Amino acid sequence: MPDFVDRTAELDRLHELYDSADAELAVIYGRRRLGKTALVKESLNEYDDAIVYQAKQKTSALQLQQFIDTAAETYPGVRRIREDWDEILGYLADQDAIIVLDEFPYLIEQTESLPSVLQALFDHELDNSAATFVLVGSSISMMEDAALLGNSPLYGRSSLKLDVRQLPFDAAIEFFDDTYTPDEQILTWGVFGGVPYYLEEVSPDATLAANIQQTILSRHGTLHNEPDYVLRMELTEPTRYFSILEAIAGGNTSRNEIAGTTGIDYNQLSKYLNRLSRLRLVDQHVPITEQKQHSKRSRYRIRDPFFRFWFHFVYGTGEQYDELGAEAYDALIEPELADFVSHSFEMLCCSALRTLYPEYTITNTGQWWYGEHEIDVVGLTAGETLLVGEAKFQQSPLGYDALSNLEDHAAELRWSPQNGSDRVIEYALFSRNGFKPSVKEAATQRDNLTLYTTTDIVNALTDDPPYSTR
Repeated sequence: MPDFVDRTAELDRLHELYDSADAELAVIYGRRRLGKTALVKESLNEYDDAIVYQAKQKTSALQLQQFIDTAAETYPGVRRIREDWDEILGYLADQDAIIVLDEFPYLIEQTESLPSVLQALFDHELDNSAATFVLVGSSISMMEDAALLGNSPLYGRSSLKLDVRQLPFDAAIEFFDDTYTPDEQILTWGVFGGVPYYLEEVSPDATLAANIQQTILSRHGTLHNEPDYVLRMELTEPTRYFSILEAIAGGNTSRNEIAGTTGIDYNQLSKYLNRLSRLRLVDQHVPITEQKQHSKRSRYRIRDPFFRFWFHFVYGTGEQYDELGAEAYDALIEPELADFVSHSFEMLCCSALRTLYPEYTITNTGQWWYGEHEIDVVGLTAGETLLVGEAKFQQSPLGYDALSNLEDHAAELRWSPQNGSDRVIEYALFSRNGFKPSVKEAATQRDNLTLYTTTDIVNALTDDPPYSTR
C-alpha cells in the first residue's frame, strides 16, 4: 500500500507558499476522510521549522496553552510572549514560521475572534514577514464563514484555497492495482470510491467480496457506520439528509421523486440539497446540452461511490447482514453489484474519452437524456464531430441491439457544430464482457464505430497506453 498518493499539484502550490518571501495564507478545506492532514504533513517533509497544531474540542484557554506548547518545541522564545493569540501569532510571524492550524473550526468555536485576529495581522503587521499560515478544516460551512465567502474576515487574504476532493480513478487504484484485474479495479472503485481513508481499508490480498464483507457489511467493520459518523459530525439535523440520500441511492433522482419518496415539501427540498452539495456529497446532474440554471430535467446523484453504496445496500438493514453472516455478500450484494457499478463505469467511460479520441478537441463530456431517450457517454467537440457511446457493465457480451438503440437515441440529441456544418457522429460501445459476433462484424465494416473493453478504459485513465479494436 502506498504511503502517499497523488496530490502533486497541491503539494507544488504549498511549497511555493512556504518558499515565498512574502507572508502567505493557505486555506485547505473539504469533508472528513479526504486526507487533508496527510497532505499538509507530506508537504512539510523537508521543512523542519513548521508548527503543526491539531486543534481539539477543548476550552479556549486549553487550546491556546497547547498551541504554545507545540510552538515552543521549535520556537522556545514563544513562552516569553503574553498568552494571547494576537501576540503569539505575531511573534511567530516575525520568525517567518510556517504555522498550520489543523481543524481550525474547533478553534473558532471557542475563540470566535481568531479569524479577525489573523485578518488584522495580514492587513497591518506582516509587510516584512515571510510567514505562512495554513488553515485546515473539515467543516466546510465554518471554513466558508471564516475565510472563503465574501463577508468572511479573511476573504481576499488567502494566496491559496484548496478544495480537497476525492482522488481520481488512476490515483485511487494505486492502493490495489498490482493485484486486481481491470474489472476488479472498476468494481472496487465503484464501491470504495476515491477517499483515501476508505481505500486504506481495502486489502489488496483479499478478494473484493471479502473486503466488502469484512469492512462494510460486518457490524464490527471499520466502515460499517462511516457515512452515519460523517453526516452526524457535519449536520445538526441529519434525519432528513439521510432520507434524501437514501432516496437518491434508490433511484429517485428528480426533485419530484425525492420529495415524493421522503415526504419533504418540494419547496423545502432546496435547502437540504444545497447543503449536501456544499458538502460535496450530492450534485445536480443535467443533460450535457443544457445548463443547470435553466434545465428542467435535473437529476441528483451521490458523488461519493462509497456513500452511494452504503445508502443503497447498508442503511436501514438493521441486523440483516449479521444474521446472514459470511453469506451476506453472496446473497444480497453480488447479484446487484454489476448493475450498481454500471453508474461508475459510465462516468469512467466519459472521463476516458479525451484519451481514447486524441484527434478531437473535446469541449465537454457527460450524459444526455430526453423522455425515453438516454445516452450513457457523450463527447461534444470543437469541430463537427459528436461522440456518443453505450456503456454496459454486464455479465453477457454486448449485442447489436445496443448499437441500434444508441443510433436511435443519438438521432434525437439536439446538437449542431458551432461552425454551422453538418454534424458527424462517432459511435462507441463499452462492454465489460466483450461483444457478440454481429457487433464485431459491424465494427469491421464501419469506420464510425469503435469497441472498447474495461481494459481499454483502465489503460486510458492510467499511464498505460490504451488499446482497442479501433
